[in-house]
Amino acid sequence: MIKLIKKIRDIFLIKIKYHKYIIADGFHSGVRVRLWAKMTLKIGKNFYIGRDSQIETDTIIGDNCIFANKVAIVGRYDHNFQQIGVPTRLAEQIRDTGYTWKGLNQITTIGDDVWVGYGVIIMGGVTIGNGAIIAAGSVVTRDVEEYAIYAGNPAKKIRNRFDSEDEKVNHINLYNINYK
Repeated sequence: MIKLIKKIRDIFLIKIKYHKYIIADGFHSGVRVRLWAKMTLKIGKNFYIGRDSQIETDTIIGDNCIFANKVAIVGRYDHNFQQIGVPTRLAEQIRDTGYTWKGLNQITTIGDDVWVGYGVIIMGGVTIGNGAIIAAGSVVTRDVEEYAIYAGNPAKKIRNRFDSEDEKVNHINLYNINYK
């Protein structure tokens, strides 16, 4: 019964609440998740986003990704903090229809098979490569290599996801056969 309720909730979110975004099959959202994009939000198949997470910038997410709880993707230029004579709180913001300042064409891109850990913050405009893992509590301010593990604030590469190039190639081949 609980599985059915979750499925109905996910359908409601895709078809009603988030109808203006492109969300593929297999989407599941934890409670209190917020999604917003000015122009583009595209989510690939088999995506899970944990409770209390939010996406608040233009974003493209690949297939088979998982976001833990309290993950946030946020814009860098949501408020025009350089608007002369206007406090930041009252300055034009990206949600305004007439917004013309920075950040309008920034898209955050997350590849396939990405795992984003608990409490991660991803700044708008970065690219996270296929197969990457972002450790819990990290703040991603720059692009992330594919099949690498990043951690820290700011997030830095700590190691490759696989111990050898052969393991990585084998994973990619099997992933493409089974999930593409």
